[in-house]
Amino acid sequence: MKDLTPAAQRFVLHWGEMGTQWGINRTVAQIHALLMISPSPLPADVICERLGVARSNVSNSIRELQGWGIVKVVHLSDDRRDHFESLKDVWAMFRIIAQERKKREFDPTMKMLAECLAEADPKKDRHLTERLTELHSFFVSITGWYDQLFALPSKLLKNAMKLGDALKSLLH
Repeated sequence: MKDLTPAAQRFVLHWGEMGTQWGINRTVAQIHALLMISPSPLPADVICERLGVARSNVSNSIRELQGWGIVKVVHLSDDRRDHFESLKDVWAMFRIIAQERKKREFDPTMKMLAECLAEADPKKDRHLTERLTELHSFFVSITGWYDQLFALPSKLLKNAMKLGDALKSLLH
């Protein structure tokens, strides 16, 4: 990884590894990491050079990151190339990523559970119906909580995240 400090290299590599654990292409995650820590927007050729990846891979990865809404194109007055930057607000980025994950993972699962429950015969598939009802109820509850939490302004969301044990004692 050209022109990156050891700490920056470690972060980019780790973010790429974590990306694969989250179901994200390693290069997509590494480009996101590089853009997150870059003090200024980067053009695609610099991203290619720093990460040692092909231009086509960078182009496709940037399109994916733009599709998520966490990377945007920036035009600099002294350079005709497109430059790219990551969202700088970690809370805004977290909201977007969480919303995309909900849309891609939770929403289809909730839909599938509802369809399976509609198809199942409660008399013949009593155990199945009970388990799917419990799962569906969980998903409804967790997405309802998610919707309420993420409707909060960032300042209140940060405060809610800091509650920790105070929330636990309040609920007892």
